[in-house]
Amino acid sequence: MRPLAIIGPTGTGKSQLALDVVDRLAGEFDAEIVNADAMQLYRGMDIGTAKLPVAQRRGIPHHQLDVLDVTETATVARYQQAAAADIEAIAARGAVPVVVGGSMLYIQSLLDDWSFPATDPAVRARWEQRLAEIGVGALHAELARRDPAAAATILATDGRRTVRALEVIELTGQPFAASAPRIGVPRWGTVIVGLDCDTTILDERLRRRTEAMFEQGLVEEVRDLLEKGLRDGVTASRALGYAQVIAALDKGGDADLLSEAREQTFIGTRRYVRRQRSWFRRDHRVHWLDTQADGIVDDALRAWRNVS
Repeated sequence: MRPLAIIGPTGTGKSQLALDVVDRLAGEFDAEIVNADAMQLYRGMDIGTAKLPVAQRRGIPHHQLDVLDVTETATVARYQQAAAADIEAIAARGAVPVVVGGSMLYIQSLLDDWSFPATDPAVRARWEQRLAEIGVGALHAELARRDPAAAATILATDGRRTVRALEVIELTGQPFAASAPRIGVPRWGTVIVGLDCDTTILDERLRRRTEAMFEQGLVEEVRDLLEKGLRDGVTASRALGYAQVIAALDKGGDADLLSEAREQTFIGTRRYVRRQRSWFRRDHRVHWLDTQADGIVDDALRAWRNVS
């Protein structure tokens, strides 16, 4: 049973399209949804990740949601293995797997069956020590000197991925990109549909989305998760929105600081969307749809049905 992947930048309506596609298939095929958003893997990270509440999932089975505690580290390798098992189990039941999300490495590792380079604890520890000594900015600059292409794809504030890139470069003697998956025939014959829209429209959607998250209780959600160890989470604590609220709370959490956190969350999300666009647009396999257009459910299903 050929999977359908619905990808694209944050805020373009991927989850809604997935639900509508599954509803449209009802009566012809069963379908189940597999999450491909790294931060939605975490239990309790609901408001800040725009995770669909159970009551809004229309009774459709969802996989790879709420599978990690915030103290656990999300990795591409773990996700790839678990999500692939979900997809194969769904297909074995005669249902359509619908993969939905915008986490770039997670999606490509899954659909291009990425083989991950080895790791060496001693080499990793040495680079982590270097990170502790000079800070993430200086270490990222060191990566830029060794592998400019890798540095261009990794945020200058992302210490974990900077360390991993330097580890891989040292172990393989090759640029970090040499270990990345190659764009070829998608695994399982997956059809990839991308959602996007005009930048001005999307920026406004992101602004409203950020405002809604704070109004719906993002700050309270962060406070609750801090009691569950969020601060100790290597990946969860750095999620957009959560990192900004944590920083504001650490400084006292007054109204001005939280207002600044809200603005920084919007700015960070908008910046992340630009990176998503750049990443996804290089993939010639994607059937792009405009979020604002009529008939996108039919268009998505037409792409899925018409692949030979």
